[in-house]
Amino acid sequence: MCVFKPLYLFCCALNFVAFVSAAEDIQAVQLYTQDELLSLISKNEHLNQVVLDDCQLVQDIQASADVLKIPSYQFLWGDMLAWGICVDKDPMRGIYFMHQAAEQGLSAGLEQLGRYYSQGKLVQQDRERGVIFLREASALGHLAAQIQLAELFLEGYGSPYDYEDVYNRLYNSVTADQPTHQRIKNCMQGLGKLMGPIAIRKAKRSLILN
Repeated sequence: MCVFKPLYLFCCALNFVAFVSAAEDIQAVQLYTQDELLSLISKNEHLNQVVLDDCQLVQDIQASADVLKIPSYQFLWGDMLAWGICVDKDPMRGIYFMHQAAEQGLSAGLEQLGRYYSQGKLVQQDRERGVIFLREASALGHLAAQIQLAELFLEGYGSPYDYEDVYNRLYNSVTADQPTHQRIKNCMQGLGKLMGPIAIRKAKRSLILN
């Protein structure tokens, strides 16, 4: 027994050194700043980032959403629940937190709910309800919402009273993405046929600021 004791202690020491070394390699992930999270959301990289961070921030994200009620974190937490990212999938609670973010005026939350209701994703399809959310996101300057709203108008949803406003916003929009630019062009051409020349001239002015 005495012969093997030094070897046993040596192996234990090696294991301890390996454990300490591995622990040092694991760095605590800092909670995202508001600007960082909003940037991730705008690029649709927020869920990927949570996974890349090895799901270390789940409790902090939940607290920021459920206790502190920060809109960007309500949106993130809702998306995580809706699609089962680092947590058990719970679409009902996910949509609830998306609504919470939207009610606080988060344009990404408004756009996503508008898109989900328009497409019938996770919720029952209701394009008129989708128009309501997209109109709010559009007024906050969300370009994707403006395009989707115009496309719904061209399908016969929404009110003709809103045509001039969304035409104005699209006319003053800026994007370097060619497919997006083409969608904007198509929307403006379609709306122009519904509006008439006088309304078009009125819409082609500097962006209306609310």
